[in-house]
Amino acid sequence: MEQEAKTQEKVLITKDMTISSVVRKYPSVVDPLMDAGIHCVGCHVSEFETLEQGFKGHGMSDEDVDSIIEKLNKAAAGDASNEGKEFIVTPKAAHKLAEVLKENKQEGSALRVGIISGGCSGFKYTLELDNNITNDDKVFELDGVKVVIGTDFLPMLKGAQLDYSDGLTGAGFKISNPNAKGSCGCGESFH
Repeated sequence: MEQEAKTQEKVLITKDMTISSVVRKYPSVVDPLMDAGIHCVGCHVSEFETLEQGFKGHGMSDEDVDSIIEKLNKAAAGDASNEGKEFIVTPKAAHKLAEVLKENKQEGSALRVGIISGGCSGFKYTLELDNNITNDDKVFELDGVKVVIGTDFLPMLKGAQLDYSDGLTGAGFKISNPNAKGSCGCGESFH
């Protein structure tokens, strides 16, 4: 019975896919990759190295590879259900944003997401609390909190996901953007 359930699950990720292509298409895989000890999600090698090569390079067995691929597919299933959406705010990000707004006594404010020139790859994301929503803004709301993006930035953020991570690489809001062609090693900027 368990085997039947596994065969009915849609396989989105296979071990012959490159690390960067998987991360771009399914941003939710970053945490399971980091938990597995694969910290090269933004590394330049991730453009060329397959998941299997990366896992084997970290000393993992065939069984380890299969187990992690299964975890990545479970994480990616949520991302696949968000395909075609303009911008995604994860429940984890919404919950953390509500905490931040309350701590700063700004419960009515929104989180404004923007893009500026800068960083070693060309562009950087900006995040700031903002009370001023205009007609040139698109509002994304989840669980009572708002994320605002200026319409001029929407084409660069189409399909992007705002999440909150408190993993080994530090805590903070993270944007996974399928439109970014690449990022710098520190993950702070993109092109």
